Amino acid sequence: MAMDLITAPEGREYIIQQINTDDEELNAFLFSLGCYTGEPITVVSRRKGSITVAIKDGRYTIDNQLAAAIRV
Repeated sequence: MAMDLITAPEGREYIIQQINTDDEELNAFLFSLGCYTGEPITVVSRRKGSITVAIKDGRYTIDNQLAAAIRV
């Protein structure tokens, strides 16, 4: 069952199922981070308004609006 990163529990690795955005610039940015369909992503921690994720060898903090667009 797919969920967005907002509701995904911390500390687990997920496979990105879909990215729901029509913004090509945002898609290109996510792709440059290694965030695209089929790639593993881990929710590391949550803060008010943002989520820290691990993608490949990096850790990134993304806002909740972007996290809601990433389905795992």
